[in-house]
Amino acid sequence: MAKDLEISFLLDFYGDMLTEKQREMIEYYYNDDLSLSEIAENQGITRQGVRDAIMRAQGQLKEMEERLGLARRFHRMRDGLSRICDAAVAIEGYNEQAGSIAAISEQVGLILQIAQQLCEEEEQGTTGE
Repeated sequence: MAKDLEISFLLDFYGDMLTEKQREMIEYYYNDDLSLSEIAENQGITRQGVRDAIMRAQGQLKEMEERLGLARRFHRMRDGLSRICDAAVAIEGYNEQAGSIAAISEQVGLILQIAQQLCEEEEQGTTGE
């Protein structure tokens, strides 16, 4: 069973919706990098039982993402905010070349500050902090 980084990411968004056992096994497998055999030994169940639980949990995580799209939205927001920051930095560069108008520099600073706050809020919402 190949490890899929998407599952680890989806776990951040939807992990609380899994049963405690499913969440534990997914975390052991993806985040702690334990093998199926190691998890089975720790949990006192068969390797096949661990594999089945992980496969079920993966399916549920993917289904939740298909229905809710939170991870997809998070990626779009991060990409959009990154592009906004890049544009603001470019505007500041043009402003400096044109003699540096204070009002433009102020607005660029405000744009970057708001974008940073939004990134931090989005990150905290993802990790549940």
